[in-house]
Amino acid sequence: MNKVRIGLVGKPNVGKSTFFSAATLAKVDIANYPFCTIEPNVGVAFVAARLPCPCKDIREKLEQEGRLEPASQDDPRRGSLCEPRTGSCIGHMRLVPCFLVDIAGLVPGASEGRGRGNAFLADLANCNALIQVVDAAGSTDLEGNPQGHNQTTEVARARVIEEIEFLGLELDAWIAGLLMDGWVRGVRRVQAEGDKGLVSFIHERLTGLGATLQSVGLAHEAFRSQHTTLGSPWDWDPSIIASLAVHLRKALFPIHIAANKFDVAPAQVLDGVVANGCIIPCMADVELGLRRAAGADLIEYTPGSTTFSFSDSTALNEAQLKALDHMKERLETNAGTGVATMLDTVLFDELEHIVVYPVQDENRWTDGDGKLLPDAFVVPAAIQAKALAYKVHSDLGDGFIRGVDGRSRRVVGAEHELQDGDVLKIHAKS
Repeated sequence: MNKVRIGLVGKPNVGKSTFFSAATLAKVDIANYPFCTIEPNVGVAFVAARLPCPCKDIREKLEQEGRLEPASQDDPRRGSLCEPRTGSCIGHMRLVPCFLVDIAGLVPGASEGRGRGNAFLADLANCNALIQVVDAAGSTDLEGNPQGHNQTTEVARARVIEEIEFLGLELDAWIAGLLMDGWVRGVRRVQAEGDKGLVSFIHERLTGLGATLQSVGLAHEAFRSQHTTLGSPWDWDPSIIASLAVHLRKALFPIHIAANKFDVAPAQVLDGVVANGCIIPCMADVELGLRRAAGADLIEYTPGSTTFSFSDSTALNEAQLKALDHMKERLETNAGTGVATMLDTVLFDELEHIVVYPVQDENRWTDGDGKLLPDAFVVPAAIQAKALAYKVHSDLGDGFIRGVDGRSRRVVGAEHELQDGDVLKIHAKS
């Protein structure tokens, strides 16, 4: 099973734990998810697939053939027919899982061992993407100490920029330290191999951070375009290596910014703020409140929505009504809480993933037990059929013969690239 890990990082008192709780408080079944061993700081966040679940096509076909009545108004699943092994599908909106890692220990000096030090940095390296939760209201300093609300736009913006830069600086220092260790010995290869030898050495030093030859090569090119007259690498001083580390960090660690507490932040606080990834305004406390209310069946709320409806307002006391009305106003004013949007953007846009549906019966779209579309896999865009087979089971990959497109019934080969929403039957030697 493919497991996408999104790391959540932030200084104290910015709402990181609230964001984590809100994102992982899903009103869906996760009992059967193949966790293996799941660490205490890892949760499962469910993200809506961008395309309707293929069970919509099944329903439309059955209705057209007169074999199924249209969904009734009181249908709790609003027409969905599939039987998800993990997550849920209501109104053909399929929720798919990704792992959210709550990474503790972001403090100034982490690269020098302060706080959790290397343990903190290692946690970052084990994630496919990073979301940094920052205090858009500017109500805390760099250590997370309260600084009061009602900050001016200039003060709040300066603190947001400082937060973003400070994580980058810690990563820069960490990468520079890894490069410096054995630099003179390693770059001797440049004498024999030129820049190719330098890229290979850097790749070897940073493999533990998820570096690839391609990512290192791109970072090296960007670095070289800014530094054209450097001389031999074995003569570079630490400031040059530090500059190289910045380019490597940008290639290895795009950091997406969740600008939290946005509803109490001053106007235009994010104007001119730049990051090495996307920046999305968020209200994690509102999202957590809404998800808890929905979990208690007080409201009907879909994560990512810009409003909600009361299930039964007469069942609420005056304090509950007042609190929910206030949250509804904040939700509509800010066009959503941003939490679901953040996860959607990182998973599907920044990480370039899609959702595909492997089945055992290409005609009925069922598994071996007759369950309709039980599995939805989150995989890299344009994944090939054989690569998907390996993600389903290693035996399917080893014995891959061919695939069959569930919609067109067309036979496809090992190198066939899958598209978002595809249904695929995999034929393999047993």
